Amino acid sequence: MPPFSSAIGMPTIALGRRAFLKVGSLALGGMTLAEELCRRALAGETNSEPTAVIQVSMGGGPSHIDMYDLKPNAPREVRGEFQPIATSLPGFQISEHLPHQSKIMDKVAIVRSVHHGNASHLPASHWMMTGHNPTAATTINVNPSIGAVVSRLRGSNHPVMPAYVSIPRRQSLGASAFLGPAYNPFTTEGDPSKSDFNVMNLKMPDGMTLARLENRRELQKSFDRLREDIDVHDEFDGMNRFTRQAMEMVTSDRALNAFDLTQEDPRLRESYGPFSVGQGCLLARRLVEAGVTFVTVLSGGNWDTHVNNFSVLKENCLPRVDQAIAALVTDLYARGLDRRVMVVSYGEFGRTPQINKDGGRDHWPGANSVLFSGGGLKVGQVIGETDAHGAFPITQRYSPSDILSTVYSFLNVNTQHVFHGPNQLRPVPVLPEGRPIQELTG
Repeated sequence: MPPFSSAIGMPTIALGRRAFLKVGSLALGGMTLAEELCRRALAGETNSEPTAVIQVSMGGGPSHIDMYDLKPNAPREVRGEFQPIATSLPGFQISEHLPHQSKIMDKVAIVRSVHHGNASHLPASHWMMTGHNPTAATTINVNPSIGAVVSRLRGSNHPVMPAYVSIPRRQSLGASAFLGPAYNPFTTEGDPSKSDFNVMNLKMPDGMTLARLENRRELQKSFDRLREDIDVHDEFDGMNRFTRQAMEMVTSDRALNAFDLTQEDPRLRESYGPFSVGQGCLLARRLVEAGVTFVTVLSGGNWDTHVNNFSVLKENCLPRVDQAIAALVTDLYARGLDRRVMVVSYGEFGRTPQINKDGGRDHWPGANSVLFSGGGLKVGQVIGETDAHGAFPITQRYSPSDILSTVYSFLNVNTQHVFHGPNQLRPVPVLPEGRPIQELTG
């Protein structure tokens, strides 16, 4: 693997006067960071224990039967091509194409009996991301995603960091719905594995440098000069203490340093892998250390394997996510962050046990596997069992709401909280049902 380029550096410095007047929007969908900070202050919100979650999203529907729930004794048209290998968890085997994860299975828990009833990508994603089953086919968030709810009810762990980040872009059905654009994720809009990676949403005004901004009086002078040049629209009316706090986020060493992967040991970066998901997971670890509460990392890859399931998985999807998750889990435990940070990884559904005529597997919500690690959970175990063909759970079934309830419980978010959003005909709870998985939480 080629060495990582040292060109991956701090965000570029480019922003016009008009954009500077609205500094702080930071991909929040139109509401400025200043307005969001003001809202939090008026609501009297405070941060709770600095727990955080890193979610690895395998959008498209990863094949549970070819990853964590192999059926080596099933007919070939069910079991497929992959062989099971031993893991660090005695008696538990996983796919031969997950060799890195096989070594850290004592630090994770696999829930193999996740089940729901929607086989369409976007509605299933909505269910898994919100805990709410949409009543009809949907392409947008009817209910807010877990990251948006965490942003609204929990907030960030540090005032200059966003609460919810998605790398490199917002995932499907990861939006804020009726909570409003302020609770959409901050996105990097750049691939952290690329040599020219920079965070488009962290840019400073034209002519400003970090050295100059370290001087508070110089920053105040720049505000004064801009104020003298203001037009009749009074755009600077919002330049109050909240706007200054927004500027602190854009210009703070904490935020800029958190996104700077060049500060990591090249050997550690290499352990995460040279792919977007690997470097995204490393960036996620840096962000939760800096104060972000909920980070989603998109796994990339084509998990929707209707054709050539086995070649696509072994050549593309599995090696990337295998190395990334194993490195992340190992890194969190090595740093003593395993009780403060939870890792959760899943897609919207599993794949059919029966291999189709194109050598692929189709959509299958009957069974799915979810990986948990850290979070003070009871790891080193496998929870749930499916039938001989991996079609349906034969033990306790867990719903999307049960998965999300487990995460919310760790973050001390009240799942019975009721939202009274605009145009809502009736109050909407965070979750309509579900409870934390007892085998994980004790």
